[in-house]
Amino acid sequence: MPVITSIADLKALHRKRTPKMFYDYAESGSYTEQTFRENTTDFADIRLNQRVAVDMTGRTTASTMLGQPVTMPVALAPVGLTGMQRADGEIKAARAAAKFGVPYTLSTMSICSIEDVAAHSDAPFWFQIYTLTDDDFNARTIARAKAAGCSALVITVDLQLLGQRHKDLKNGLTAPPKFTLPVLLDLATKWRWGIEMLGTKRRFFGNIVGHVSGVSDPSRLSSWTAEKFDQALNWDRIRRLMDMWGGKVILKGVLHPADAEAAAAAGADAIVVSNHGGRQLDGALSSIRMLPSIVSAVGERTEVWLDSGIRSGQDVLKALALGAKGVMIGRAYIHGLGAMGEAGVTTALEVIRKELDTTMALCGERRVQDLNRANLLIPNGFFDTYS
Repeated sequence: MPVITSIADLKALHRKRTPKMFYDYAESGSYTEQTFRENTTDFADIRLNQRVAVDMTGRTTASTMLGQPVTMPVALAPVGLTGMQRADGEIKAARAAAKFGVPYTLSTMSICSIEDVAAHSDAPFWFQIYTLTDDDFNARTIARAKAAGCSALVITVDLQLLGQRHKDLKNGLTAPPKFTLPVLLDLATKWRWGIEMLGTKRRFFGNIVGHVSGVSDPSRLSSWTAEKFDQALNWDRIRRLMDMWGGKVILKGVLHPADAEAAAAAGADAIVVSNHGGRQLDGALSSIRMLPSIVSAVGERTEVWLDSGIRSGQDVLKALALGAKGVMIGRAYIHGLGAMGEAGVTTALEVIRKELDTTMALCGERRVQDLNRANLLIPNGFFDTYS
């Protein structure tokens, strides 16, 4: 058993144990991948302010997200095709999150269905939905999420059309994979993945196939999604989805202060500063660069979280010190899942919490709620280089 000390260790195992098309799906961005790269490298430019002779005892990473107690202010973000990283991946990730005491978000584009995850998790989870033109599908899906006891709806607002990801096109990404010669040669080296996949019936998009008129098999899915993403999306449409749900709502994909103000005015309980992990608009600024301006724009009217680029507990601390009330992680836990299944997700969370706790102590703080800009050393012009 390898010794795991960082998310990078899990990433290396993930790459070794998962078919190339699914690893690349998780570890890629759109076009040149500039934004994908800068989501992480910009975190590295922010340094930490060490303090000494400060009482470090009695530390806690506990907090709340949407009023829900959490062991640390970190939620698992919605990630499509999670069940292709590891068999029954959404179920495994949800169980790990529930046991650890952090929220899990199920993607509409999951392999395991809403009902599958609800049947195998001891805690309510959040459900993510896209802004689609098909109101019948939206209403029925939201009703299913309510019936499953989901405690919040995450509306993704930055995917009105799909950003081009070169690796997915070159790999011929499908779920399940088509057995071309290159795929078969790759699968021959991923025996652990293949054995687990043979043991599950969950290999298709469980929230869509069989739930949409005209989509009876995966081959029809791509054309349906291309047609149904709402390119005419506006705030009235978003409010309509919020009204359909009638409960707590998180709007994910906000990267501009004016959009953050509109989200707060619409009544969002939380907004997520995110560029979709660099998978949509390549050339956009990293989430961490945009965070302070969005926090300033909305004040205390809604919770502000950060997504995109989190790979360590130190990244979590930096986001919290810049005003975020919490963060979402995607690739960090997906690397754990692809590496070691449910145990890998738990390991990823443990790595992040330990790093957060240790770094917080060395910065002279005992509670995550007390983190602030004084804990950071920020390069001159970091937030105002562009105009």
